[in-house]
This record gives sequence, structure tokens and C-alpha cells, in this order.
Amino acid sequence: MAAHMTPEEFRRAGYAVVDWITDYWATLPQRPVTSQDPPGTVAAALPAGPPVRGEPVEAVLADLDKLVAPGLTHWQHPGFFGYFPANTSGPSVLGDLVSAGLGVQGMLWATGPACTELETVLLDWLADLLGLPARFRSAGRGGGVIQDSASSATLVATLVALHRAAGGRWRQAGVDRRYRVYASTEAHSSVEKAARIAGLGAEGVRLIEVDPATRAMSPAALRAAIEADRAAGVVPALVVATVGTTSTTAVDPLPEIGPICAEHGVFLHVDAAYAGAAAVCPELRFGHAGLEYADSYCFDPHKWLLTGFDCDAFWVADAGELVEALTVLPEYLRNAATESGAVIDYRDWQVPLGRRFRALKLWFVLRWYGVEGLREHIRGGVALAAGFADRVRADERFELVADHPYALVCFRLRGPDGPNERLLAAVNATGRIYLTHTRVAGRHTLRLAVGAPQTTRAQVDEAWQLISHTAASLSPPPPRRS
Repeated sequence: MAAHMTPEEFRRAGYAVVDWITDYWATLPQRPVTSQDPPGTVAAALPAGPPVRGEPVEAVLADLDKLVAPGLTHWQHPGFFGYFPANTSGPSVLGDLVSAGLGVQGMLWATGPACTELETVLLDWLADLLGLPARFRSAGRGGGVIQDSASSATLVATLVALHRAAGGRWRQAGVDRRYRVYASTEAHSSVEKAARIAGLGAEGVRLIEVDPATRAMSPAALRAAIEADRAAGVVPALVVATVGTTSTTAVDPLPEIGPICAEHGVFLHVDAAYAGAAAVCPELRFGHAGLEYADSYCFDPHKWLLTGFDCDAFWVADAGELVEALTVLPEYLRNAATESGAVIDYRDWQVPLGRRFRALKLWFVLRWYGVEGLREHIRGGVALAAGFADRVRADERFELVADHPYALVCFRLRGPDGPNERLLAAVNATGRIYLTHTRVAGRHTLRLAVGAPQTTRAQVDEAWQLISHTAASLSPPPPRRS
């Protein structure tokens, strides 16, 4: 019989783990943001197999220090400016700890009533906090659910859109006609992945050109594509509009896209994975203009709202349509509460059957920070990014490549790509900060995304000084040999 951890052993080990996390956070500024070791270093340092006899937690924590932490990219580091933020926070970690300790499987209301009801209420809270249209509230036909990521939200929206476009036949017959999904050329890769998973293939996605100035979807091009497909016998099923694209945080014009979708009966999903968090601040809700046309909407609290991965908030205007598309009810899941029709079974709102108690970490975050604390966090990030953009704008060597409505700044050295590529590599090699890149109008562009919880003006100023000095020290590439 295995020697299970006793309550007192768990208490002692738990204190040690919390101390380890606390020390990790405290020492982040002294660590290089990214691992300096070559691929395979961690794997080579691990033993060939698990221990025959159990080891104390102290041994595991020692190897965390020795083997694991040096091999990480530290997403909570104050010098982490890559991709988009993946925030966590003390309250979020504690909420996850409680969720793990409870070990609830919330697939049905009956398997965890509080797990379901807390999530429903929290998604209504969030809808109010973001100023979302009333049609997404659970008091009406709509409601919210926590997905693992915006990619899953896009997949679910795709499946519901196919169900609607097929007049309900999709549930039984599958993809029996040619259907089309539309998104801008700047949309997230999850749109194509969802279409492939749903059986439409990459050819089932039509990418719509963007306005060269704003990088946002062209409504005229969308209308032309839908009309051309209909004329060719293709069924327009879904439009994915983006509020805050991954490359530049461009905002697709929902007030123009929405009526086109309504006119042609096309399901409209709005992906605000990153930028949606900004809407906790009333002055940053400009991207939500026209959201009343949307059939579904999502954003990631795990990006910019201090809630650890994974936590995507996904709302639909018609929950009945969603459940009809996805529900499968074998005998072993039947129960009186489900049969009554008086409860929500979130298993019908997602791809997997099982689900963790994700709402707890969101509840802890909302309770700890409050509305004003969350707004302070978002506004602080926007202000820091604006200050960095001012530094770029004032330096004639550099140019801003796109607007910065949120907390991402896209910039580059004027001229060819080569110096920009070398600048990015040199800056990241210092281990002091970490940036990523994109291509805007074909040009190599650096991205600085503010959002790590410990980032302050001092770190953003240091980032600019490092970038500026590194740019000055770049030597021209050697001439090519003939």
C-alpha cells in the first residue's frame, strides 16, 4: 500500500512550496529572462527513470532550483516583453491551489453544483465589468463559460456556426456541403486550426484583406467575398472578427462587419483574447463598438488580467443553440437535475467532457483586486507602453509601425530588415529583457508588450536604454564574398 501524504506532511510540504514560489518571484529581477542553455540540457540532467522509493519534497524543490528554473523562460519576469503577457498573481495561484485541493470534476451541475453556479455568476460579473451587451448574460438566452484558451473558444464557435449554417443537419450528417469561414489576414492561427479540426480544411477559410493603414479587416472585401461564395454555391458560415490582433493589436470594425453578417445570416464570433481585458476600463472599450451584433465573444483573463493560464472567458448570445450543437448524453451521465432542465451542464459548452474548477482562481483575483485594482493594472500597462512609444517617436533612427491603443508597441529601425533582426537577437542575448517580432507589411518589426506583474517604469526605461545603446553599437554586416 502506498504511503499517502498525511495532512500534517502536506501542511509542511505546502508551506515549503509556497516559500519556494515566493522566493522565485522575489529573485526574478536577478535572473536572465530566458534560458542560456542549449536544447537538451534539462533532459540530459534528469535521471533515466523515476525513483524506486519516494523522496521528500525538499529533494524535489532542490531539483527545481538546480534543474528546472534555469531552463525556463520566465514569463513573470519584469523584463519579459515578448508575445502577449501571460499574467499570474498571488490570488490566482491560491485559487488554483484550492481548486487542485478540492479535486472537483465539474462536467455536470450534479457533479459539483457550486463549481457550476460560481462560474455562471462570475461570467455575469465579468460581462458587467467589460460592459458587454445584455444578450450575453445568463438571465436571458445567453451566458458565459470558461474555456481553456481562445483557440478552444474559436473551435466551439466554429462548430456552432456550422450547426446553424446547416439548419441543424450538421449534428447528424457532418460537413455535407462546402462551408466557409472568414477572418482577416491578421487573425490568429487558431481560426485555420479550428476549420481543419471541424473538417473544412484550410481551404474552408477565406482570409480577408486588411486596410493597409489600420491593419484591420476591410468590410468591403468581406462583403465581396461572402457574395462571391454564395454565388458559387458555398455557404458562408462564420466570420471571426478580432479586437486586438496578435501582430499589432489592430481592431476590426465591428460596426461595419456586424450588419454584413446579419444581412447574410452568418455567425459572428469576436476574438478579443488579449485586448478584451482593457475593457474593464470604460475609456478603453472603443474596440467593443458594434459588439451587439456578435453571436459569441471571448477574451483571456490569463493574458492581461492577472489570472494564471488557463482561463478564457467565452460568451454566447444563444446558449440553447450551443448546447444543441454539442450535447451528447449517454445513460451513465443522466441525472435528475439535468432532466429537470433547471441547471447548466457545462460539459455541453465545450469540447472535452471533464472540466476543472477554473472559476476559483478568477474568483480569488476579482475578490482580491476589486474593480479598481484591475483597472489600475490595465491603465498602468497602457501608460508604460505609451511612454515607451514616445521614446521611439523621439529617436529619428526608429519608427513606430502601428498604432498602440493598448500596451503593445510595434517599432523598428528605419531601413532594411537585417539591422532589425540583429538588434532583436543582440538585445535578447543579454538576458535582461525579452522581445519578440512580427512582420508588418512584409517588414521585420519588433514588438514590446507590457504586462508582466512586476514590470514598472524603471524596467521599461531600462528596456529603451538597452535597445537604444545596442542599436548604436550594431556593426554593419560583413560584405558578401563573390
